[in-house]
Amino acid sequence: MYEDKTLVCKDCGAEFVFTAGEQEFYAEKGFENEPTRCKECRIARKNSLRQSREMHTAICADCGKEAQVPFEPKEDRPVYCSECFANHR
Repeated sequence: MYEDKTLVCKDCGAEFVFTAGEQEFYAEKGFENEPTRCKECRIARKNSLRQSREMHTAICADCGKEAQVPFEPKEDRPVYCSECFANHR
């Protein structure tokens, strides 16, 4: 059914294997495109995007503690610290 494929990373140019198991997973999830980055470059890209996220200070609408959130709080919407947010779910 699926066979391992050798692909070339678009960031570093290294060859990597897109395994039969990964191809099956992609098909089950409905992903149409093959991966374009090797595992190391995917991890590096994910980490760089995560680190560049600007954090904003807000006051929790429930407990009043100061919290850091990855979005700019708006006056008309309540903001919760991670603890209170988990309690609202």
